[in-house]
Amino acid sequence: MSFRGESLHAYGEVRERESPPPGHRLLLIVPDPESRESLATRLGAAGYHVTSVGTGAAAMAELGDRHFDLLLVDVDIPDLHDLARDRPRLVARPPIICMITCDALEPLLPEVGIEVEDYVTKPCRDAELLARVRVLLRGRQASPRPCVLRHGDLVLDEIVYQAWRGERRLEVTPAEYRLLRLLLLNTGCVLSKEQLALHVWDEPRGVNAIERLVSRLRQKVDETAPALIHTRRGFGYWLGEAGRM
Repeated sequence: MSFRGESLHAYGEVRERESPPPGHRLLLIVPDPESRESLATRLGAAGYHVTSVGTGAAAMAELGDRHFDLLLVDVDIPDLHDLARDRPRLVARPPIICMITCDALEPLLPEVGIEVEDYVTKPCRDAELLARVRVLLRGRQASPRPCVLRHGDLVLDEIVYQAWRGERRLEVTPAEYRLLRLLLLNTGCVLSKEQLALHVWDEPRGVNAIERLVSRLRQKVDETAPALIHTRRGFGYWLGEAGRM
């Protein structure tokens, strides 16, 4: 899958996802890491909350934990038809956009017993996919903004401005809190040092400043295994399980 557009790390591209409209929550299921990262970044820049995974099993785990307003599914995920056996019972099934290599929908998830609201053919263009997302979400109320951000046993409470890793309270500074919050809001997406510095301090800072801040935060968060804060050399940092990128 190929996506055209700006660099993934264009200065100032990443935004805090609960602030700009429309604020809907999207689950992106794409097997190719590069394509998944690119699309998640573009959707996040458009103001959506994006959770991205690479397999159907990971998607089912996310659907069991939280509500999503829209699913974007690449039908080339390796365990596509396993969704029929493992899918959770959903109170309200979100609409689905599928990314396929042709315009034939007959073989698409027949065992799952769901209808696909829309599809785009691959390689798809950013503008077309974003337009279809907007159409399907038009008139739908966005999910309420959470007071707690969570990834695994890492929890950040936005009411009391405190973070935990399991039962262990993390003694974070205000800058570390803002950094951790941004990483959690962009789980699975690589953020450049320039982007992180701008969102933490509201002004450009030297790369050494953000490197030191990430190092201090990583010591606190990753004192408990598994490690969640990772470096992608030459690009920046991201939060998530190492095997899911």
